[in-house]
Amino acid sequence: MAVEISNRLGLANVKSNYIHTAGRKLEDIHERLLELEAKGEVKVIHIKEENKPIEAETLLGWKKKIPTNKLWHHKSCGQCGNIPGYPVSLLWFMNQMGIEYVDERNQTSCTAWNYHGSGTSNPVGLAAVAVRNWHRAYELGLFPLFHCATTFGDYKEMRNLLVENKELRDEVRRIMHKIGRDLVIPEYIVHYSEWVHVMRFEIAKLKKYDLSNIIATVHPACHTYKMIPEDCIYDKDIYAGKRTAVSTGVMLALGAQVADYSTWYDCCGFGFRHILTEREASRSFVMDRKIRPMVREAHSDVCITQDTGCTTTLDKNQWIGKAMGYTEQVPVMADVMFAALTCGADVFKIVQLQWHTTDWRPLCEKIGIDWKKSEQEYNAYLEELKAGGKTVNLYEYPKS
Repeated sequence: MAVEISNRLGLANVKSNYIHTAGRKLEDIHERLLELEAKGEVKVIHIKEENKPIEAETLLGWKKKIPTNKLWHHKSCGQCGNIPGYPVSLLWFMNQMGIEYVDERNQTSCTAWNYHGSGTSNPVGLAAVAVRNWHRAYELGLFPLFHCATTFGDYKEMRNLLVENKELRDEVRRIMHKIGRDLVIPEYIVHYSEWVHVMRFEIAKLKKYDLSNIIATVHPACHTYKMIPEDCIYDKDIYAGKRTAVSTGVMLALGAQVADYSTWYDCCGFGFRHILTEREASRSFVMDRKIRPMVREAHSDVCITQDTGCTTTLDKNQWIGKAMGYTEQVPVMADVMFAALTCGADVFKIVQLQWHTTDWRPLCEKIGIDWKKSEQEYNAYLEELKAGGKTVNLYEYPKS
């Protein structure tokens, strides 16, 4: 994906005549989507004024609207199963800010794991699943926000394919009509980290700790910025506009130091298919290509991620690496988890770092967070539950 980003600023407002080095014409799919809507070919989930959008700039200078209110949460299979503090931290922020949303209980998996892991799915099946979930947000009058980078990349691909291919549209429309739904497509595909990015200055107002002595290294997820790269947010004030801006922008807004390292572009080691067939390769890749450079080159206090698979892979494999003599360690958490931690969210009930295997306690102590007090309160809460006490929802459900 050798997009010439050094010419990015000069490409602003160029709409359709830029040719990718791989030969694919880069086109603003948004305009073609609106043309299809005008012809009655599809229904579009528009970003409305009530969604309180904030505009960001993509790699090629195109504008992308990020909705900040009235959102429909499309959660992640792996996130909820392996890193529950990830979605809860996001919902915690939305509760703090009075954001209206639905924590959806009737979504299905995006099924992209099957697509990337086994290759046994097909475009019609993948697109039909995507449209089914998009329609769920559409019928509730909300705009979908996707938590998982795999979902994000897959849905961007499906959106492009549906706009570009009439045969696919017709087949998916036929399937949707069978289940009483329409062919709907969101105006933009929006990842949760983009919401965090455009809200970073509001988030920073909630900060409770001085982070000027904290060094963060950022691992950008492949599926957020290497799939449909022209849709990814860049900012000339972050890395001079030469790298993706999300996550790094949040760290800077919070006042942390962001350190560079030589292998920032590399995959975390997850890579879907090879973690199923050659998982030892994934593990050595994690330590040799990601964790060691972060520790040795950048002296990182924390690795910041933006995806389920990356967070799990980079965190869990450090524990396994110890068995092979690796001594480098660095806590791993998503941008929104780190932000919640530094804005006063409870270590155990909200950020839920007890699910992580790499030791995060030294980081908390360096920031000034009393994790021992949080642990005592959490253990007391668990004892209450064992004695028949009532559970406490860690986040609120929508007011209406």
